[in-house]
Amino acid sequence: MTEAIEIVIVASAFGMNAVRADGHLKWARAAKRAGAAGFEVRRELFASAADAHPQRLRALGAALADLGLWSVFSTPASLYAAHGQLDTDALRVALDQAASLGARFVKLQLGGFAGDADGAAIAAHVASGAHPRVVVENGQLAQGGSPAQFVGLFDALAREGHAGVLGMTFDTGNWAWLDVAPLQIAPQLAPHVEYIHCKTTAGEGARRFATAPADDDAPFRAVLDRLPRDVPRGIEFPFDASRIDADAARYVNWLARV
Repeated sequence: MTEAIEIVIVASAFGMNAVRADGHLKWARAAKRAGAAGFEVRRELFASAADAHPQRLRALGAALADLGLWSVFSTPASLYAAHGQLDTDALRVALDQAASLGARFVKLQLGGFAGDADGAAIAAHVASGAHPRVVVENGQLAQGGSPAQFVGLFDALAREGHAGVLGMTFDTGNWAWLDVAPLQIAPQLAPHVEYIHCKTTAGEGARRFATAPADDDAPFRAVLDRLPRDVPRGIEFPFDASRIDADAARYVNWLARV
């Protein structure tokens, strides 16, 4: 029997303004009602900087654990600065905040990686077993969203003797902002993918936005078929505000089977 796929609901699926107004815990409860296994906490949706205080994060993490949810901590910070060097301060802060939350993963943007991975420094930061797993996500901008950057990153880490020191969050929709077909890059990056953000897009250019995949979306299914089936899948498209609970439950069930 195939083991069930773990489904995560990303907080922003409930509406960014709603999460900022009501806090993450209210929507984590909705994620639990929908049948999700995990919940992604978004640093940029905190109502104030005080929400990132270790005590607040520990309290939120304890509440999520009480619900039976494990967590992802997502930060808009980038692993590499614009000039290409590893941003050790950003990595340290992200790891500390995610550890306070008790997160399984800490997700950063890739940023300006330009060839030197500095894998030894990454390894030094993640040496403690208490730290969450670091994953970098393909973003919507050319810097930090280029297929060549991700291929180059994992090749560089391997050359430096630090293969496996971090993993990737493969966002199925973000490639559209760079006119990259996810099906073309998925096979090359699949060995490094440890978490999948699931969405498709509608519109063009500045008017492009995230949307739910249709039940019969063959290209979306094809991408998932090229990625590992034993990694968590995150819902990162907006639910219908008029029937949030029913919509969330429907997509949790659907994404676990597709």
